[in-house]
Amino acid sequence: MSTETSNPGDALVRAGAVVFIVGAVATVVTFVPLFLDLARLPSAAYWLSMLMPVGFLVALVGLLRSARAQRRHTAG
Repeated sequence: MSTETSNPGDALVRAGAVVFIVGAVATVVTFVPLFLDLARLPSAAYWLSMLMPVGFLVALVGLLRSARAQRRHTAG
């Protein structure tokens, strides 16, 4: 068992990391056919690449939320 307390933004940071990784894998998968001269993937694969910045944004919101909660905790 961990003795650390869970901050309000921890779940957002974890979810953002997962979404970012899925987007990063999709980005690599969409670039492979371009370099190997294979058939293009469907448009849905390219839209999945957009998950990378979305995951980054979700993780950033989680970090900001955790920092705000920590600042509130130390101030009073």
